[in-house]
Amino acid sequence: TTVNQAHKTGNRRLSVGNLSILTARCIIFCIKSTAGRFIKLVRYQPAKQNKTKKASNYLRFYKIAVEMVANVEIPYDAKQLSSVRVNLSCVVRSVELLTSALIKRVTDAEFRDYTLQALKLTDLTTLAGDDTESNVARLCFRAAYPFSDLTAHAQMKGEVHTAAVCVYPSRVADAHRALKALGMLNRIQIASVATGFPSGSYPLETRLKEIRFAIEQGATEIDIVIDRSLVLTGKWQELYDEIVAMRKACGDKVHLKAILGIGECGTMVNVYKASMVAMMAGSDFIKTSTGKEAVNATLPVGLVMIRAIQKFYRLTGKKIGLKPAGGVRTVRDAIAWMIMIRETLGEEWLKPELFRFGASGLLDDIEKQFYAVSKRL
Repeated sequence: TTVNQAHKTGNRRLSVGNLSILTARCIIFCIKSTAGRFIKLVRYQPAKQNKTKKASNYLRFYKIAVEMVANVEIPYDAKQLSSVRVNLSCVVRSVELLTSALIKRVTDAEFRDYTLQALKLTDLTTLAGDDTESNVARLCFRAAYPFSDLTAHAQMKGEVHTAAVCVYPSRVADAHRALKALGMLNRIQIASVATGFPSGSYPLETRLKEIRFAIEQGATEIDIVIDRSLVLTGKWQELYDEIVAMRKACGDKVHLKAILGIGECGTMVNVYKASMVAMMAGSDFIKTSTGKEAVNATLPVGLVMIRAIQKFYRLTGKKIGLKPAGGVRTVRDAIAWMIMIRETLGEEWLKPELFRFGASGLLDDIEKQFYAVSKRL
């Protein structure tokens, strides 16, 4: 479908041609919305042109659209939190329909591909009280060479390593040194939990200092934890303001993942609202759990968060990532999540920029299942 529309902004005119309806709407919405203030509009008047020029102009508009959805905070909008309803039984049923039947039809070849994909989407994590420099060094080596048989790595096509390692702020420097020694500093991200992990119940000033310290030590991703008391008491504006401050502390080059702590949010409605607030405040990812709660990453709560991501994408054109953490221990668990992502958000979300697993034990089952299925093929 082609769209020929024009949108006037002051004395400037932006004409959109040969774009899908969705892309055109995203462009026009971003201009209308507050996010449009970050974009310098380009004057463009199409004329008679050949197919090559049309293709070039399409790429031009695509580039503009990508610039428009740069991940920055947008103004708090309380309307997005009103009239939210979650039917838990319907959510559970939807998860079953999305995953159960499809998992049963996975072939050995597909299982092997899913296994490697899960590995590449993993944030290999150690958040123990007895972490030492040597523990972190071993973690980084495992992230760089996840299979014990190094010969297997040499035979594989392409790079096979985890997306990131995740440690406490005090261990970030250890991770940086270890990955640098392995020559993997530019391939594996260094994520650090921060902001009073796991409770988040600390003064905002100290939480912001913790973010800055982790970045100074070499962290490229910050997993903040929100203050769940603000969720339980409905102080959404205050929660938004705190996350905006954390976003600013991270700067433009460091990714921010907001841990919701879904097991302590009270209701599914609160999970949805917390997801929306975190995304409005500029989070690159929303993450289910710290891994320390009684209830961690479950598929139903994941689907509620996915619905929030879909709504936010329709409103702004911004793609926000999802990170289930805690409770994803087997390849079968990981496959269920990947199938649900593919069936709801689409295949484009199944990449490290938009989807991660936070796990410490998943890698053991990945290695075990990979060798087992490889023998059957």
